[in-house]
Amino acid sequence: MIDPRHLPPASSSLIRIDNRLVHGQILEAWVPFIGASHIVVVNDEVADDLFRGSVIRMAVPREIEMRVYSVEEFSRNLTYENYTGKKSIVLFSSIDDLLRAYRLGFRFDRLNIGNVHNGDCVCRPATSISLSENNVKDLMLLADSGVKIEIRCVPRDRPVDFLDALEEFGNSRHSQGI
Repeated sequence: MIDPRHLPPASSSLIRIDNRLVHGQILEAWVPFIGASHIVVVNDEVADDLFRGSVIRMAVPREIEMRVYSVEEFSRNLTYENYTGKKSIVLFSSIDDLLRAYRLGFRFDRLNIGNVHNGDCVCRPATSISLSENNVKDLMLLADSGVKIEIRCVPRDRPVDFLDALEEFGNSRHSQGI
């Protein structure tokens, strides 16, 4: 069996965390921007819910290949190798799911964060992103591993480097005496 830790990073066009998964910004902005021919949803709940998976599939145009996998199936069975070299969008609904896939062997060198909401917010680097202390630690682990993390909702937005946003957030909190 191939050890996924020794594989090169996936060269998918977009690895994204967005708690909404497939929605208008993905279909109307990101798909045409990168010329995606594949959308892959990596989410345990959707993979286990036939109805929810069917609804997502119905939203995606027929000319785009759509797949849904559990985190473990996607990572352990090297399913992502099928999308290497193809223009794909790989969607995770949470930082926890993405980190679990990473720990199971899924490698990538770039990450886009579009929409994440956490009730235990300690950091809000963008209006669409609220992070818990654990979220920040998990993203720092990825950044320290060499993953370039950008915050950007849609392609027309200016990409913001996660580390820069975190530093700016920390400086603004400090200057306000928080």
